[in-house]
Amino acid sequence: QLQASGGGLVQAGGSLRLSCAASGRTFSGYPMGWFRQAPGKEREFVTVISWSGGSIYYADSVKGRFTISRDNAKRTVTLQMDSLKPEDTAVYYCVAGPPGASMMELTTATSVGYWGQGTQVTVSS
Repeated sequence: QLQASGGGLVQAGGSLRLSCAASGRTFSGYPMGWFRQAPGKEREFVTVISWSGGSIYYADSVKGRFTISRDNAKRTVTLQMDSLKPEDTAVYYCVAGPPGASMMELTTATSVGYWGQGTQVTVSS
């Protein structure tokens, strides 16, 4: 129901754009965002955006470099990643909900309602 795409291999300092397309369920009213998981590490919060797009949270590690946006009419969420660093290497997961979830709740992996399949991002030094 959440299909992520856009991952790949890029050199440090480069950019990538990840997209997440929702199918089936509309996710109307749901906050949506991204988590990532590096090899040997736990999944960590990256960013979350409210339904209206008026409220956004970023992890400190990506603030100023990553930008999240959403198009509710197209049911898509986009993550623009600039100034990439080798430590950004991870599998990135699109997430949503659950219904009624607050923005703060969606910063915790255990509170996520829906997970998409991951897309690999590799940043070479």
